[in-house]
Amino acid sequence: MSYTHIFAGNPLDRGDVERRDEQLLRDMVWQDNAKFLPFHKLNPLILKKQQAELAWINNEFLKEFPGGTSNRTFLGFDTERTPYFAVDVSRIENPSDILKFAEQVDFEDGRSAAASITNEQSGILAQARSNLNWHIQNRFCSVCGTESESQRGGLMRECHSCKTQHFPRTDPVAIMLVYKGEQCVMGQTLARSNSTFYSCLAGFMDQGESIEEGVRREVREESGLEVGKVTYHSSQPWPFPSSLMIGCHAEAISDEITSDPGEMSDVRWFTKEDVKLALEDKLDGVNIPGPIAIAHHLIKAWAYETNK
Repeated sequence: MSYTHIFAGNPLDRGDVERRDEQLLRDMVWQDNAKFLPFHKLNPLILKKQQAELAWINNEFLKEFPGGTSNRTFLGFDTERTPYFAVDVSRIENPSDILKFAEQVDFEDGRSAAASITNEQSGILAQARSNLNWHIQNRFCSVCGTESESQRGGLMRECHSCKTQHFPRTDPVAIMLVYKGEQCVMGQTLARSNSTFYSCLAGFMDQGESIEEGVRREVREESGLEVGKVTYHSSQPWPFPSSLMIGCHAEAISDEITSDPGEMSDVRWFTKEDVKLALEDKLDGVNIPGPIAIAHHLIKAWAYETNK
């Protein structure tokens, strides 16, 4: 792949070997060089300057708020073996208490933050946010109901009652630009029915389904179109809460659109010239996703016949 999407490109070594040593993980938290990225209600701490950055702080805040954090997760090492952690500080009643540990910082929505930090840092953000959210939603064992405990630096939860091990999930989503000749298909979901927003068709992969089968099924369900050739383009982690967007181009072998009224408010054909205008925000009545989303790049790659 020649293009690295926002939320991909994480440079950290995730430290699989070190994760298996619980005492080592506890010791690393208190190393002088340990770095922490606080999240408040899943919003990361961001350093506000001309080039925004993730706001890493040292472990002093852990001493001041010993009961104010939860779901501490080990992210990995940089090239100098500095350990990086993410931590949920939502238990702290006043999140501004964290701001004193760094200058020019504030908690910011993850989507907004990703648009202003580097791609590599957005990859770290994706890892951290997805993992913290998984711990929030999976405190209890799904087998016996006992509260489980984080292990391997947050890469697993273990139930001490029935010994079941639970691992973070990633939900695969097929997202595809359907095309035929010099036209492509974009749709508007019911949730966007009061807007001018159109995008690629997309849907969660089903169990026991290949990528190609998932693409063809979702296109058929949402538009009534039949698809022949399916070509993989690229993928994008999407940490809201934890999906993997599998981007494809799909060639339609039929023409008549019959959209699903239970899911889509509109599905229609667009010419290549229409799409180029939409990419420049010049197509009346139609807005398409911005560069933060893989859909933008699937559309652009088709319109300009590039791989980006």
